[in-house]
Amino acid sequence: MKIHSIIIKLIILIAVTLSLSGCWDHKELDDKAYVIGIGLDKHKAEGKVKVTYLIANPEVGSQQTAGGANEPPQEIVTIGADDFISSRNTANTVVAKEISYDLLQVIIVSEELARDPDFIRVIYSATKDREIKRSTQFMVTREDAADFIKNNKPRIETRPHKFLELMIERGQETGMIPEADLNSFFRVTESDADLYLAIYATTKKVEKEEIQTTDDDLLAGEIKVEGTTTNAQFIGSAVFKEGKMIGKITGEETRISSLLDNTLETEDILTAIKDPFDERYKLSLRISQKRGNKYKLIRGNGRPTIEIDVPLFIEVYSDPSMINYAKNREKVKILKKSLTAAIEKNFTEFIAYGQEEFKGDTFDLSIPMRKEFATLREFREFDWMHTYPEAEVKVNVSIRFGEFGRQTKLPKLKEVRD
Repeated sequence: MKIHSIIIKLIILIAVTLSLSGCWDHKELDDKAYVIGIGLDKHKAEGKVKVTYLIANPEVGSQQTAGGANEPPQEIVTIGADDFISSRNTANTVVAKEISYDLLQVIIVSEELARDPDFIRVIYSATKDREIKRSTQFMVTREDAADFIKNNKPRIETRPHKFLELMIERGQETGMIPEADLNSFFRVTESDADLYLAIYATTKKVEKEEIQTTDDDLLAGEIKVEGTTTNAQFIGSAVFKEGKMIGKITGEETRISSLLDNTLETEDILTAIKDPFDERYKLSLRISQKRGNKYKLIRGNGRPTIEIDVPLFIEVYSDPSMINYAKNREKVKILKKSLTAAIEKNFTEFIAYGQEEFKGDTFDLSIPMRKEFATLREFREFDWMHTYPEAEVKVNVSIRFGEFGRQTKLPKLKEVRD
């Protein structure tokens, strides 16, 4: 019995010892080169792609900067490869540390490559690598992705990973850029029913003598900025159909698309719209959605009709025409009627533009429409992608007002001047 007991103890001891040896393949953080951005461009050779790695220096900006105080915040490596998965081994011929995708934040693609019919073959390599998360953001640049990465030099937030994180988060909060990750790209592409929106950005300024649009109705590169800030601009969306880029929409159109999309949690949007009581001025508004949109499909023998009810909660932050809406209910009715008509017009024109120009919708309309069909086969027979462009879409906007600013009483201009 004693020998049997000793054998059992030895087995338990060996098992415990083996379980403690699980970190044999452990690697220190300093032994890895963390890629936070991958740039993809067309290569001169057919079947190849130009890959650019944006590698962050984890020591820059940290509290313990004694060893890396004089080191640059990032390292940029560009190579030619068959795909951006196997290219890691090639890149390690010039990068001492092991290249890792564990902290990858964004995949940046040039507009030239995104419009190539073979782009779908390139991007689907991301589904093969376990380190590339489906939550990785997807961005399209006006210039080559390599040039965007090299020319993007933020002045205050020099850490590249933090700069990209903050720019994308803030842009999505304001609605100027879409919520665009790889998971959504693959889902929309494979469903073959809606259009996909990717973030549009650039470091290249577009020279225009006169821009007859609002501050938000612009694309990246069209905003005139003075000062010493970075020259990178994130505004607007690249439109994809069946895995290929087919066009672009502005920041204002991206906002409209997000308000029509029930799959997104839309943040409050600050915007300006023409003052109905004085066309010289514009009202500053905060627009939010407290309730979801409602959708209805009316099918018949002829052209189908789609009705979209969009409830909006609006707070008026400015009163340039000195109406004092808080005290004048009749003027509030006029304002409500004017805003409803203006917003409905913008929504209707955007939808018609998408039907005519892109032959699809950018706001996942097929998802709520599926419940209008008894079976999945019935929905597929309806052939949403080909039927939607011919459908009649009606948008009904209902507005509920919040506050009209904090100032309850405004002085009359005559009193101020006297």
